[in-house]
Amino acid sequence: MANATGPQVAYYGQQMGTFGYPEGMTVVDFVPDTIKHMVHEHWYNYPPVNPMWHYLLGVVYIFLGFFSITGNSLVIYLYTKAPQLKTPANMLVVNLALSDLIMLTTNFPAFAYNCFNGGRWMFSAQFCEVYAALGAVTGVCSIWTLGMISWDRYNIICNGFNGPKLTQGKAVLMCLFCWAMAIGWAIPPFFGWGRYIPEGILDSCSYDYLTQDFNTRSYNMCIFIFDYCLPCFIIVLSYVFIVKAIFAHEAAMRAQAKKMNVSNLRSNEAEAQRAEIRIAKTAIANVSLWLLCWTPYAAITIQGVAGNHENITPLVTMLPALLAKSASCYNPFVYAISHPKFRQAITVHMPWFCVHEVDRSSGDDTKSNSTVANEEK
Repeated sequence: MANATGPQVAYYGQQMGTFGYPEGMTVVDFVPDTIKHMVHEHWYNYPPVNPMWHYLLGVVYIFLGFFSITGNSLVIYLYTKAPQLKTPANMLVVNLALSDLIMLTTNFPAFAYNCFNGGRWMFSAQFCEVYAALGAVTGVCSIWTLGMISWDRYNIICNGFNGPKLTQGKAVLMCLFCWAMAIGWAIPPFFGWGRYIPEGILDSCSYDYLTQDFNTRSYNMCIFIFDYCLPCFIIVLSYVFIVKAIFAHEAAMRAQAKKMNVSNLRSNEAEAQRAEIRIAKTAIANVSLWLLCWTPYAAITIQGVAGNHENITPLVTMLPALLAKSASCYNPFVYAISHPKFRQAITVHMPWFCVHEVDRSSGDDTKSNSTVANEEK
């Protein structure tokens, strides 16, 4: 097997292989000897990828890092500056922003550095494990926080004043639960249950989902069930009930209007879209985005656990990881910055953003409970 110190390998009389690399080279040839013992044998089956992919992924991660750090820092800053944002529901949103901020702050610099320095892991074996653990902690925390936010929105929109009220104490406990789940499931690989290893094009590290022993497979199945399936069940079910409640409310409003022989019961029906329909569309978008970002990586993990490794190529593993990381970019905009209260805070505390949100919280008693609940978030 040929030796190499970087992706630019000189050709000295050998038969040329893919992308100008000598025949017989694999992606593992670029891995430093200090971490070669961590690389799974599966990756020896694949030749080096086009160097373009390293640079492209590096550029993409720089953009992801910029938007994630900017958006999530903005959410946290507004929460600390605007008293009206310090609600229990917004505490969950800020916990999501904090988790997403840590995710990209700790992951993208190292990954981008590797991409622009030969497309290989440039750090120690210990940092590979720490890098993977930080990604695991923040990813799981964000997933469970989204589950808590979804449950809270279901509770306030579907149950209104009849449901259990979310207090500051309950919100703190929910945040602590999310971090406890995240840290609790990230620690076992350091003590022998599961493992963190280089993955894909081998310039990043993540869970070992390729090894077929019971130890690794049982760990990955537990991660899949407790940190993907359960949060997914909570999120999807919450938004299904939210959409059902909205359409039931709309039907009741139309029936009542028909009994009273009026066209509608709202004073602001002339708006382009009714608030309830906007909430329904937001709910569907939230679920779709969540599934789009996290399902591909979960699918790769399950394929690995099942022993179906044929389709797990270096690039195939990197694209789902990229989608999962991208969640930290849209979360602050979907769950915070797009909402009226946060936009009002931007208007007051960051006027140079040129956001001019009018406070509509007073003077309209005709809104439904679901509309008010959504705007209060």
